Amino acid sequence: MFTTPQEAEQAFYEALRQADLALMMRVWADDEEVVCIHPGGMRTIGHDALKSAWQQIFANGPVTIQPIRPMVMTSVMSSVHVLIEQLTVSTAQGSQSAHCYTTNIFHKGRTGWKMILHHASHAPQEIDLFDLQDRPDTLH
Repeated sequence: MFTTPQEAEQAFYEALRQADLALMMRVWADDEEVVCIHPGGMRTIGHDALKSAWQQIFANGPVTIQPIRPMVMTSVMSSVHVLIEQLTVSTAQGSQSAHCYTTNIFHKGRTGWKMILHHASHAPQEIDLFDLQDRPDTLH
């Protein structure tokens, strides 16, 4: 049981680092109203579909992702985390990195905090862009 949304999110990234399907599925809410969208991929809806998708991903081994620059908005029963994921993969040319803009949403239920949405999309490769202020000075 995750007592905070941050604990659930930490477990999510730990499951990726260890390619641990059981831990990954403990992070997700156990119902059909969960959604996962990987960069450039189709949306996966429902607990069973998510399990199958993560099983296929983990068949290739651990995934090295470092969450950075989180922006967290939490209320009594939900928490929205908008962050950047820094992915590192080993290739024949050496270690390569990529970045994704990511939104993770968690809901609090009887069994603690659980993920209901993970949506990642490609971000610019230029890491220097992440040092820029990404909040506008004027809201419309």
